[in-house]
Amino acid sequence: MEFEEGDRIQIEKDKVVYEGIVMPSTTRHIVLKMKSGYNAGIDPVNAVITLLEKKALKETASSAASGKVPVESPGLPKVSILSTGGTIASKIDYRTGAVTARFSADDILKAMPELRKIADFSGKAIYNILSENMRAEYWQELAREIAGEIAKGADGIIVAHGTDTMMYTAAAISFMIETPVPIVFVGSQRSADRPSSDNAMNAICAALVAVSDIAEVTVVMHSEESDSTCAIHRGTKVRKMHTSRRDAFHSVNGKPLGYVDYKTMQLKISGDHVKRGEKELKLKEAIDPRCALVKFTPGASPDILSYYVDAGYHGIVIEGTGLGHVSTEWIPQVGKAVSCGIPVVITSQCLHGRVCDRVYDTGRDMLRAGAIEGEDMLAEVALVKLMWALGQSDDPALIAEMIKRNLAGEISQRSIVEACMSVVDDPCANRSGNN
Repeated sequence: MEFEEGDRIQIEKDKVVYEGIVMPSTTRHIVLKMKSGYNAGIDPVNAVITLLEKKALKETASSAASGKVPVESPGLPKVSILSTGGTIASKIDYRTGAVTARFSADDILKAMPELRKIADFSGKAIYNILSENMRAEYWQELAREIAGEIAKGADGIIVAHGTDTMMYTAAAISFMIETPVPIVFVGSQRSADRPSSDNAMNAICAALVAVSDIAEVTVVMHSEESDSTCAIHRGTKVRKMHTSRRDAFHSVNGKPLGYVDYKTMQLKISGDHVKRGEKELKLKEAIDPRCALVKFTPGASPDILSYYVDAGYHGIVIEGTGLGHVSTEWIPQVGKAVSCGIPVVITSQCLHGRVCDRVYDTGRDMLRAGAIEGEDMLAEVALVKLMWALGQSDDPALIAEMIKRNLAGEISQRSIVEACMSVVDDPCANRSGNN
């Protein structure tokens, strides 16, 4: 029996029947992707093999990129889906046997007909990449595309994105765009061919947020392992906290803006947020990618900072210890960077809490050297914000003022003790004029 990768076949072996799509194999065993989503490896010796269906022809590039989606429910809000790739837009690549980004925005809609009950959608593939391949210039192009869709009358935007770097892109868009409508990032931890895929529920919940009153950049993902609710995270307060769990995303130094009940299709909004129509559309996509994120470790050489100064980097974010510290040896290099016109922003390796360099001598020395406290920003958010600030101005004083000012919900006015979710007094809070 002749067959090739991508064909659907049936194998009968030892009175057991297997049916699935042929995947690549590095051994003499035949590997099938079965309907259940799981793989099976079968020794073909003494097996009866039947060809059921030849692999489907690939969709032409013109149809995949056309972005034309039939509208079936006129009168509903208009939502644009912009696809960048990632697991939510992925399926098995039978050339490698791995999951790869191959679906267009249209494919997402075709696979999830429930979406059409929520809004009238248009789809466009901006990129088709896995999120580890995202770059700062891609953020700029995405920002322009989003702003263009809003200017044309979109009532909401959904961005399909890979989960590994989604928090970076969500933060970038949060700073680049002031929006009068919801901009919702969504992804999935498990591809559509897996029985435990979270792509459909996440996409449907994202669509409900896209037609809601939350006119901010948000990330909508599973809030628990079961298919019950999705959390609505602010784009500057979210981090992926697990490699593979469906509830991998959590809000840090703040609560989610709300939740979407998947069974009732209802939103429960609990956090303060910018409301639809409250702001006019503004696009400020200029960005300087020549910034570095450095993690301080005990005994690390200060030459690490010297490298970035000598290499011509324009900004540095340091993940310091505890309240935001580095060793005494690093402080002269912090001063050197600042004297060269390179802003140095201090954040903490601790996920929760706020940096405060006024408690210990080392912190006060860092401030005298010119370091900028990153408040309670996540390190990756501080990095993106510094890139963006450098794109807006070359005035060190203005850049420092932008870093310390709350622009898109990235800095909390008060610190929250996560264990009991109660607000506590923080001697380092409310001293920078945050909004």
